[in-house]
Amino acid sequence: MTKHRILANHDSMVLLVDMQTGLLPAIEGQEALVARVERLLAAARHLGVPVVATEHCADKIGATEPRLASLANDVLHKVHFDATREADTLPRLPVGRHNVLVVGTEAHVCVLQTALGLAQAGLTPWLVADCIGSRRESDRAAALQRWLAGGGNIVSSEMAMFEWLGSARHPAFRDVLSLVKASG
Repeated sequence: MTKHRILANHDSMVLLVDMQTGLLPAIEGQEALVARVERLLAAARHLGVPVVATEHCADKIGATEPRLASLANDVLHKVHFDATREADTLPRLPVGRHNVLVVGTEAHVCVLQTALGLAQAGLTPWLVADCIGSRRESDRAAALQRWLAGGGNIVSSEMAMFEWLGSARHPAFRDVLSLVKASG
């Protein structure tokens, strides 16, 4: 996995993992998590960064949270915890977007396994630390610890937004800044 790289909007994408209506009520701090993810996805939209969502067993767990689904460019259905194990996942990811910012639930299961699968496929996954959640904080912390111990990249949503911008002169700077300020 590549360290010490600054993200750019032209080679990044966001993978929104399993932020589904049937699962979210069980996630610790789910309201704040959804709000942070929504701000990141809105910034991605302003900056031309594509968003792909996954839904795990949607017939049982429900669809992607509507506020987030409206910001996704594509939705992939899956039954494996690691989304890359589905035959159509990797071919449907946007071409040329090597940096994959992974957000969603649950951090220690589908998020982590998918990030590991993306790395194995030759992409550069980044766990967005403030945009992943689990039912228990200890499981979220364990996922981040394991990811870091294996040499993985971690970023915060605000770090990603400002790296995508690159400059206060970016045409979308004010729009993205308003999203950052809305986070309080």
